[in-house]
Amino acid sequence: MSAVIFSLARRSLSEGWLMRPGRSRPPSLSVKRATGYAGRSTTIAMSESSDSAVPAFWNQRYACGETPWTLHAIPATLRSFVKRTRARGRVLIPGCGTDHEVLRFLQSAGFEVTAIDFSAVAVTQINEALGNFDGKIIHGNFFKFDFPNRFDVIYERTFLCALHPRRWPQYAKRTAQLLRPRGKLVGVFFYGIEPDPPPYPLSKTGAAEIFGKYFRLIRDVKVSDSVAMFAGMERWQEWQLRSGATQKRIKSC
Repeated sequence: MSAVIFSLARRSLSEGWLMRPGRSRPPSLSVKRATGYAGRSTTIAMSESSDSAVPAFWNQRYACGETPWTLHAIPATLRSFVKRTRARGRVLIPGCGTDHEVLRFLQSAGFEVTAIDFSAVAVTQINEALGNFDGKIIHGNFFKFDFPNRFDVIYERTFLCALHPRRWPQYAKRTAQLLRPRGKLVGVFFYGIEPDPPPYPLSKTGAAEIFGKYFRLIRDVKVSDSVAMFAGMERWQEWQLRSGATQKRIKSC
């Protein structure tokens, strides 16, 4: 999944996240043709944007296929979670990117799937990959979109770690607002040391401070099937919403 809707430092991921040893710089892109849902061609203007807080930056990466964070598989820890979870319900995937395999998997497991991304190119690509899909794919801002319902589960992967740490408290509050009582924030979280962020890694102390107000950690296991850029630095975690943590009406942050 891509990470979206955030205030990252004004620098290019191609100099940090996307540029790892042995990886060439993504090619420049001025204009990209993308196919719409019904086979219509749409021209999407691209710039050499280095501001990863704007959709154009991510549009360019998806159009170029420069998405090394995409797993192209179902994480084993997600499969385990679904197997252990008897109840089904609504699940939200923020910053879904083009991770259509996960959306299809969750739907086939019986969940009512909603996903959101602010990259128009990513949303177009994931809709094309999914084809006939009963879930909802939203082109919008996770922090501002007016979701009509709360969710039983929010699935995290590569969204939080692209947010500047100053946005993390807002992320925790927003996820708590969007969950039903005793709902869960689950997924793959990035921990460790990153000398040239983004991605921005969590620490155990930091995670407890950020999420502890709203959630309690009920599961924490090492991830063994990370993509190369995250190898050895990911953990599957399940954070359950505390009783009475947020009873306020859903609203944008």
